[in-house]
Amino acid sequence: MDAAGRRQKIRETLERADHPISATTLAEQLGVSRQIIVGDVALLRAAGEDISATPRGYLLKQGDAAGLIRTVACRHTAAGMEAELNTMVDQGCTVLDVIVEHPIYGQLTGSLQLHSRYDVQQFIARCREADAAPLSLLTEGIHLHTLSCPDETRYRLVLSSLRELGFLLEE
Repeated sequence: MDAAGRRQKIRETLERADHPISATTLAEQLGVSRQIIVGDVALLRAAGEDISATPRGYLLKQGDAAGLIRTVACRHTAAGMEAELNTMVDQGCTVLDVIVEHPIYGQLTGSLQLHSRYDVQQFIARCREADAAPLSLLTEGIHLHTLSCPDETRYRLVLSSLRELGFLLEE
């Protein structure tokens, strides 16, 4: 299979997927190295494909996220990350990303796409395995999350729960 055919196969695979697919999985399916897949995805993005790299793999964005899109400002230590994320998904919201404001690079955004406690558990495990620090450590714990919520009531419940935990950044 030539490079163009491989990139088309990657796009088709991501289009059919209902969950993120890792570069390693794509590499195994297509009989190439993980690095070849990373390069192919970079070229697909450069060609205009809206592919997100999440902690669990690649996703092809398909239309707008369902529900209400809201942003919440939080502040906590790394130890509070799991409780914060579980609070959001427990209300039926999807944590789309995390955003920090870096003094040199400006806004840094990390795609998360966390829908459930299982997703949060997997994300936390990956952080521990990689000995990776959350982006919020760059900003003394201050960060934003973009949420997709089923309705305004669920969003308000997230705010209330985060406030109770002391994680909600308010005026």
